[in-house]
Amino acid sequence: MKRTLALGLAGLLAFLVILVVRAPASWLLPAGPSAPFTCSAIEGTLWSGLCGGLTVQHQAYGDVSWDLQPLQLFTGHLAAGVSLGSGAIHGSGALAVSFGGTVTVSDARADFPLDPKLLPAIPAGMTGSAHLDLRQLVLRKGAIEHLEGRLEVHDLTSHEGKVTPLGSYAVTFPPGASGDPVGELKDLGGPLSLEGTLRLTRTGQFDVQGLISARPEASPELVSNLRFLGSPDPSGRRQFSMQGSL
Repeated sequence: MKRTLALGLAGLLAFLVILVVRAPASWLLPAGPSAPFTCSAIEGTLWSGLCGGLTVQHQAYGDVSWDLQPLQLFTGHLAAGVSLGSGAIHGSGALAVSFGGTVTVSDARADFPLDPKLLPAIPAGMTGSAHLDLRQLVLRKGAIEHLEGRLEVHDLTSHEGKVTPLGSYAVTFPPGASGDPVGELKDLGGPLSLEGTLRLTRTGQFDVQGLISARPEASPELVSNLRFLGSPDPSGRRQFSMQGSL
């Protein structure tokens, strides 16, 4: 009797394991008009699948694939390798969510255009491209707890009125820092020379402080706009600051 029960339980466990491993990805992804996102095609399983033609709020983002790491469940994390491609954004990285709700993104790289349709925070009339190389990002209860990596913005251009090239810039968050993440902000060439810092707070605020000056190739419009920042120092640089919410 005991042997029969043990065999029955083993068989049930094996069935459940096979069911989870082979369960179609469509079981995982929401469907219907109230779903936060939709996929034009769903392939694979819960463990390794593809959401083809991801659309979020009527904006297409391409194909998203994932490979779950089941052994991470024993550490209290749901973890997966994620890739995004065939759309405007191309990238990959590792995503882990703890049972307590902490989100960790690591070894993430992405290239994408600065398009207000993709990123509503981008001002209308601004174009360019971005490259993200993120070593680690930790979010706890929606707040940034730790950040290491680099974001580059290339060929930033304003199309408000006359087309005005603004240059290329980078912000780097070094490893090993404690407290609020503070990144080094500097230009990568262009009409403006810039250096400063970008501080991100746990309450979702940002604070930019720096020095800026115009290079000889700067347009008269840019040179004129810099005068609103006040008088320059002996080296020709002007202080600037900016605060806001993420």
